[in-house]
Amino acid sequence: MTKPELNILLAAPRGFCAGVDRAIQIVERALEKHGAPVYVRHEIVHNRYVVESLEAKGAVFVDELDEVPGDAVVIFSAHGVPKSVPAEAARRELIYLDATCPLVSKVHREAERHHAEGRDVILIGHAGHPEVIGTMGQLDQGNILLVENVEQAETIKPDRPDALAYTTQTTLSVDETADIVATLTRRFPQITAPHKEDICYATTNRQQAMKDISGRCDALLVIGAPNSSNSLRLVEVARQNGCDRAKLVQRARDIDWSMLDGIKTLGISAGASAPEILVNEVIDAARERFEITVEQVEAEPENISFKLPQQLLA
Repeated sequence: MTKPELNILLAAPRGFCAGVDRAIQIVERALEKHGAPVYVRHEIVHNRYVVESLEAKGAVFVDELDEVPGDAVVIFSAHGVPKSVPAEAARRELIYLDATCPLVSKVHREAERHHAEGRDVILIGHAGHPEVIGTMGQLDQGNILLVENVEQAETIKPDRPDALAYTTQTTLSVDETADIVATLTRRFPQITAPHKEDICYATTNRQQAMKDISGRCDALLVIGAPNSSNSLRLVEVARQNGCDRAKLVQRARDIDWSMLDGIKTLGISAGASAPEILVNEVIDAARERFEITVEQVEAEPENISFKLPQQLLA
């Protein structure tokens, strides 16, 4: 029986960013240096395949530090942590490594600097996300206010409207964030912006790649986890830019192939926490059902890398 033809548009860049790659390397190097088990507070990155792969090597993932034995090594996830977490680790004399993405750490330092210079901080982000919890935990309660959308930006009432700065979660929708910033700037003309854009290069590049292919696709799959902010934003961007049939999947086994009935062009991308092996898995699964051609559409080449902590280089 002849298989139907399917053209796959493969967004580039996609998948792992430098911060995710660094965080995974930190866990692997710590296991090599200290031996198993090594404890990790929260998922090192938001991807079950990655987490399960590290568990197989001896990593133990926990929710809080009180689950970590006193003589163990513990690693903080790429999303960053409140100041109280390393303080508690130091109090317990734990050996700890911080895998916070350097671009998230930049946001932390910005919040501290604004506070030191006498400003209150508005953080644009999603409530409950680990990165937001970590950033808000850099300052005392009340010195940093969370805004999630334009509606909240229109109604927020800071105590000191003439002494404000804003910063953002690194994995937001570029376009939606611009609308929120425009609202805050209109309401508070003296608000101080970041020296450099807080939404990270990887989020921006992956969203641009999604915009480049969305209008050409009949359906689109984003490989990523349901708790991955940047992956969810890619699905939103696809739908906003011409592909209503955009869906998040974790693995090839999760695909509802009936949604691809009758389509001619399928877009594929992956969130910044999803390894390339999962992209290849989806392409192989499509190849079993279709006669496929694959076209890579590149938006912006990436060659960024981050150094590992000095403790692991000694």
